[in-house]
Amino acid sequence: MLSLLHIENIAVIEAADIQFDPGFNVLTGETGAGKSIVIDAIGAIIGERTSRDLIRTGAKSAVVNAVFTGLPALTWFQENGMGPDSDGNLLLQREIQPDGKNVCRLGGRLITVTQLRALGQQLLNIHGQHDGQQLLDPEQHLGYLDRFGETGELLAAYQSAFRAVAELRREISALEMDEAEKSRRIDSLNYQIKELERANLKAGEDEELDARKTVLRNAGKLIEAVEGANFALNGDEDSAGAVALIEDAESAIYGAARVSDEARVIAGQLAELRASAADLAEQIRDLRGAFDVTPDELDQLEARLDVIYRLKKKYGDTVADMLAYLDKCRGELDEIQCSTDTIERLNKKLLASLKEAKKKAEALSKARKKAAEGLQERIQTELSQLDMPKVRFQVDFAPKGGELGLDETGMDQVQFLMSANVGEDLKPIHKIASGGELARIMLALKNVLAENDDVTTLIFDEVDTGVSGRAAQKVAEKMGDIARRKQVLCVTHLPQIAAMADTHFSVEKGERKGRTFTQVERLVRERRMEELARLTSGAQVTPASLASAGELLDEAERYRKKS
Repeated sequence: MLSLLHIENIAVIEAADIQFDPGFNVLTGETGAGKSIVIDAIGAIIGERTSRDLIRTGAKSAVVNAVFTGLPALTWFQENGMGPDSDGNLLLQREIQPDGKNVCRLGGRLITVTQLRALGQQLLNIHGQHDGQQLLDPEQHLGYLDRFGETGELLAAYQSAFRAVAELRREISALEMDEAEKSRRIDSLNYQIKELERANLKAGEDEELDARKTVLRNAGKLIEAVEGANFALNGDEDSAGAVALIEDAESAIYGAARVSDEARVIAGQLAELRASAADLAEQIRDLRGAFDVTPDELDQLEARLDVIYRLKKKYGDTVADMLAYLDKCRGELDEIQCSTDTIERLNKKLLASLKEAKKKAEALSKARKKAAEGLQERIQTELSQLDMPKVRFQVDFAPKGGELGLDETGMDQVQFLMSANVGEDLKPIHKIASGGELARIMLALKNVLAENDDVTTLIFDEVDTGVSGRAAQKVAEKMGDIARRKQVLCVTHLPQIAAMADTHFSVEKGERKGRTFTQVERLVRERRMEELARLTSGAQVTPASLASAGELLDEAERYRKKS
């Protein structure tokens, strides 16, 4: 659960520390006081998208810290090798900077916003007024049903089979061209293949030719350098070279080597030096031959490079690229020429894959329909407890349209239907439900779905829109019931819901030193009575409204003890 939230320089909140308790926590306050900013801060600490506009005017950055306790062994911990400390506390930190950068930490270790978001989805769920709009969207209903029915494994198996079908259909479509198009493509491929084959390219040829071209263009200088080295080592008719001089030195010292150990060592070294010099002289003579240039060699080389250059403009940056392109063209030509056989083979494979996909789709659909029966029963029970006993709720199934009757989600088109009054036909929710009914249906759905996940904290941000009177009391009781199993945080304007809370916070806005600031106060009973009276009767709090607030608190306490 979320135990502690520290907010610093977020909008009108300069600094606030909120210690949440297990059970039902409520935040109330005037419109614009900053209740939603607290929710935005919680959203930030679980990786939701933020804006630099959240940073309080004049502050260098905004910071949110949160401590979570009593967490189960979440899969995120195993996948990322991080988790709570030895005391079971999970510390998350996020700093929002003016340049839009975010610094996120878990227990002091840096993590990315993406990692934080993935972890946040396993820590808590925030349900706002937009969730009611999602409930109105039939495209979302299948996702709700799959969550309730825990069909993830069946869905994944089906999607794998469906992707195989889609890939085979793409392959067949690529091969199924009309005869005129096929003829044009064959002509094009034949032309490209022949042009590349005539060039008789060899891998690495362009690099070798460029290197030889450099040698040929500098042949004069290279020959001069080699001949100079050759003269120094071998000499000529008039002058002895280094090899001969070393040999003379070796002969001269050899006589002394018979009587002197030192001379014998020097004689050996001179013999090695003479052999090395003779070997180098031989290499230089060979090198001289490599620099011999025929009059037309450079012209022939440049002509060959010109052919390769023109081909590079069409087929690739290197000879290796062009040879790879040649192989690709040969393969495509072979494939087109054999396309009839290939299409027949792929169609057989497609039939088998389609059969397998439909088999898995049927298994998924069967599981969904079974889950739908359970969801209908559960939602009906929840709605009855929320003072909507006459409402009928049904999950409607229809086959998918299209050529295959399948798509990435399966073979089912799912829509939630309801009838708000006795005798009325079931119709799509968006054609029937009022704002207050939507709020209660969404609360019922969220309550049912929350039973199947490891999330320990649920946050409801003003989801009670359009609810009042007896319905408000039923919503309050339902939230109180949920809070027996999960930690619940709720932003509300309804006194019935606020009274049901185990812990009540007031969010108030004021001014200090010419700046607007928001403070969050944990309320004791007397202050709770004042806040409930304000919610009931507005700014004018009277003894009668205070007494009524006390009765609300007492009634809520009796309900909590009973439940």
